[in-house]
Amino acid sequence: MSDEPQLIDGGMGGPDVTSTDSTKAGRAARPKGRKGRPKRTGWRRLLPTWRMVLSGFLVIVLLVAGGLVTGYLLVDIPAAKDIAIAQSNVFLYSDGTPLAREGKVNRENVPLSQVPKATQHAVLAAEDRDFYSESAINPEAMIRAAWNTATGKGKQSGSTITQQYVKNYYLDQEQTVSRKVKEFFISIKLDREVSKDDILEGYLNTSYFGRNAYGIQAAAQAYYGKDAKDLELGEGAYLATLLNAPNAYDVVTHPQNRDRALARWNYVLDGMVKKSWLTKTARDKMTFPAPGKVTAQSGMSGQRGYLIEAVEAYLTNKGIIDEQTLARGGYRITTTIDRKKQDAFVAAVRDKLMSKLSDSRKVDKYVRAGGASIDPKTGEVVALYGGIDYTKQFVNNATRTDYQVGSTFKPLVLTSALQNGSTTQGGEQITPDTIYDGTNQREVVGADGPTGYAPANEDDVDYGAIDVTTATDKSVNSVYAQMAQDVGPAKVEQTAIALGVPKDTPDLTASPSIALGPATASVLDMTEAYATLANHGVHTPYALVTKITKDGQKLRVPSPKTDQAVSRAAADTTTSVLQSVVDGGTATAAQAAGHPAAGKTGTAEDDKAAWFAGYTPDLATVVAVMGQDSATGAQKSLYGATGLPRINGGGYPTEIWAAYTAAALQGRTPAQFDLSTGDGTDTPTLPTDPATTDPAITTPPEIPTSPTDTIPTTDPTTDPTLPTLTPPTGPTTQPTYTPPTGIPTADPTTADPGGPGDPQGPGGPEAGG
Repeated sequence: MSDEPQLIDGGMGGPDVTSTDSTKAGRAARPKGRKGRPKRTGWRRLLPTWRMVLSGFLVIVLLVAGGLVTGYLLVDIPAAKDIAIAQSNVFLYSDGTPLAREGKVNRENVPLSQVPKATQHAVLAAEDRDFYSESAINPEAMIRAAWNTATGKGKQSGSTITQQYVKNYYLDQEQTVSRKVKEFFISIKLDREVSKDDILEGYLNTSYFGRNAYGIQAAAQAYYGKDAKDLELGEGAYLATLLNAPNAYDVVTHPQNRDRALARWNYVLDGMVKKSWLTKTARDKMTFPAPGKVTAQSGMSGQRGYLIEAVEAYLTNKGIIDEQTLARGGYRITTTIDRKKQDAFVAAVRDKLMSKLSDSRKVDKYVRAGGASIDPKTGEVVALYGGIDYTKQFVNNATRTDYQVGSTFKPLVLTSALQNGSTTQGGEQITPDTIYDGTNQREVVGADGPTGYAPANEDDVDYGAIDVTTATDKSVNSVYAQMAQDVGPAKVEQTAIALGVPKDTPDLTASPSIALGPATASVLDMTEAYATLANHGVHTPYALVTKITKDGQKLRVPSPKTDQAVSRAAADTTTSVLQSVVDGGTATAAQAAGHPAAGKTGTAEDDKAAWFAGYTPDLATVVAVMGQDSATGAQKSLYGATGLPRINGGGYPTEIWAAYTAAALQGRTPAQFDLSTGDGTDTPTLPTDPATTDPAITTPPEIPTSPTDTIPTTDPTTDPTLPTLTPPTGPTTQPTYTPPTGIPTADPTTADPGGPGDPQGPGGPEAGG
């Protein structure tokens, strides 16, 4: 039979059709409403069909499920880590000699039955409120924590208590993908094989609470001197608070963080109310239970404890080693601390200040001192003075951030003016020879007129017309408040941050009062800023560690990143003005160092702190003398301390600075400042009217001490571990200061007009030099 299509006779005169025509006819006979699938045309051909999407989804689900099953089968619960083999951390001076050994594990396991229910609930409220009802993994919390971290709301953890326990008990703290994967599967297995109570008990016994305390029992003893079973509700809530940031929330060692710690404590208690573990009535009656003093290890006496605390904070804050991993020990840490310079700092404070204190004067018991010294070329901290003895005074006076820096902030205002090419309200470019009105309580004037802020000068002195250099010499508040307004307080703040003052420094606010130093930067932070000036405007973040090894393996220590914070001309011009402060201003006592020096004195409001921040070409050092009641922690005025009417920056802080600098640089040829300040100008002629003549600044005479004025302790002159300070015979002649004509300018039309006036702003009449 032929394969050709057959003809069908349709009758006389009818059409002849093929079988294909017959097929079409058949299709035409289909019921209405049924249509063939239309072809996909144009861009629609690029889109997957719903069948493809469904198939792909099912494949992904099967792969994920298969991966989970495989992971669950392959990852076993490992043997618990033996914390008893944890090593001590060894800290070394920069030359490799031993500084201290720290890190003995302090832990005592207790059964869950010996932990009060209230404390258990407080821990759950702080870390994992749905612990007993949820699975070992909380995907929602993990996603939320990742989102909050990515969007800048702070680094957060989405781990459940089960995950944290697995990390503490079985795994390392390293933030690696493999560790996270193991943690995920071990947590799931553990949740199926171990009771919730057992997991919570293990978590409470392995968690780190600060003060070298592992576990709830050691923490109860370290903070409240009692067993875990005797903890009261508020105390348990505070220990639960510490789990989030153990050292940072210790309100004894870090009083400046008290508000943050209280906020976290309240969060814990409020969480207990939400979960019905605590009644609202009982919650409203709660008061914060202040923890006891730190019981330091004997090896932490003297400066060792302060140094270790500062180094550990540096390592954790920089993300080099996390807090719990560091606390487990085994690290050999070489610090930047120069042993000879460290001893020289201790000797200087002892000889120039502590030897003047007497038990017969109540105010002398409030006297504290803090100091820091940095090599401006490298940023390395070569010496740090934290207090009289870490076992007696636990707060590190070199790193605390709760005392006003006073007039040591004024050079940062001048630097900002020079850096930004700022002009006065009259349109004159600000330079060291610019004339300002130094009248006492002169109201600061802004672009829109008077601001309402009228700061008093120290001792209410009227200076009249005065140039910037002299205003710096005499620390004239009215001049610098106006200058801050002229520059723009926001620009002053930006310059301070660029030089090294942390942007989160308390009371660092963009208002004219910023010039008087209400900000409470630490001694170490201010040293970093002044080191930037000493290094011609090149900023290098301070460093406390040069090398870390563990088990013979060297760990990476990030190199500090340097940047030109301000121009060399701006920094060097400020230095030349600060040389004048040492030559004939409020810091003439610094000449005893025997080296060319530049610096600025400062006094906090109500004489609660006195500062000197100064530097030579080789060393930047800041010294602060503070007043604090040891019993209450309250800041105290230093009026009458050591028998003097008042303590200001040009007294003990500058004397300590000079004695330390002379000893630290002993044997070095005094180096001259290599300054690039621009072309010189003629010194302005000031009015000679006696009414406007600058009054002489006098320093109260030192009252001679009697034999009873000495602290009844071991004779420091017989201490073989400290160097003997031999003051130089006289100061080295300083180079003559020639004011420059100006600094590279910016467009004055873009100058920041600054913030509103602050008539009641911080600083006060005595926040001067």
